[in-house]
Amino acid sequence: MTIVANTFAYVIGADTHSRTHTLAVLDARTGARVDTRTFPTTPAGLSRAVAWIARRTSGLADVLVTIEGVGSYGARLARACQDAGYRVVESFPTAARERRGRGKSDEIDAELIARSVLGVDADNLRDPRQDAGVRAALRVLIGARDLINLERTRSINALTALLRTVDLGIDARASLTKKQLAAIESWRTRQEDLATATARREAIRLARRVAVCDQDLAANRDEITALVAASDAAILLDEPGIGAINAAVIIAAWSHPGRVRSEAAFAVLAGVSPVPASSGNTTRHRLNRGGDRRLNRALSSIALTRMSHHPPTRAYVERRRAEGRTTKEIRRSLKRYIARQLYRRLSEQSGLDNT
Repeated sequence: MTIVANTFAYVIGADTHSRTHTLAVLDARTGARVDTRTFPTTPAGLSRAVAWIARRTSGLADVLVTIEGVGSYGARLARACQDAGYRVVESFPTAARERRGRGKSDEIDAELIARSVLGVDADNLRDPRQDAGVRAALRVLIGARDLINLERTRSINALTALLRTVDLGIDARASLTKKQLAAIESWRTRQEDLATATARREAIRLARRVAVCDQDLAANRDEITALVAASDAAILLDEPGIGAINAAVIIAAWSHPGRVRSEAAFAVLAGVSPVPASSGNTTRHRLNRGGDRRLNRALSSIALTRMSHHPPTRAYVERRRAEGRTTKEIRRSLKRYIARQLYRRLSEQSGLDNT
């Protein structure tokens, strides 16, 4: 094992924000802070930050740039550093003992971000997700889909609450059906009292909003399906229970070969690594509540689909129930097994690096 302090001459820590980024340079071998500086997040500011790193350090191969928020506020800084030839990685959590008694400022945070990787095995550094090509496009579409789904759900909930409050001739005791939504959308204004007429107009608006969301979701799915089918990871669609949306989530989380260093690391990323929950004579594991929750939801969806429609999985479920396992425990085991399958399938695809 070779730790970062013995591999690089300098480690840069970057504390990123919407308006400014604060950078700290550490001498990796001694841990001494060389310098700190704050730069605006404008294109000119990012260029100055990269030039400043070059002036405060030696060759490109001797410098490691560690960025907090590399997938959000730090994404553009990471791209600028990578374009300049620097190795960029995600930061690790800061140990509580490192922060104790230091107070808090951007300069202190940047230094702690750099220190978070000094003792880490260089082989275990976490590279940022790729920010180009199919994976970047899928991440945008997946995020957009979540927002559209959220807006659709809010509109349906508001419409249901309205129909249960005001009698507009729709039975809203149960969930609204597509037929009911279509009927509401086609309503015309009527001669009614002010309160009822206002409620009817709002119901029409909400129903039309749901219809627009449905159209946007269909277009979003078509675009995601085309991207997944054109990628080297289209093999995921051959797996039982995996459709285009779940495949897209998996591809976006996986990003590229080398980012996830092992099967166990992928399980941790997906939040399906077993968590001991034993006590006394009971030996068991519980569901993991950490990791990438979007990826975890995708694995849950795959597991539920297989439990309902995949004969080998159904046979497995019955066998484990006969052993006294609960449904939650069975689902946890299935998610861990699915994660193992996915890791192996993705690892086999040497062409994923070139997508």
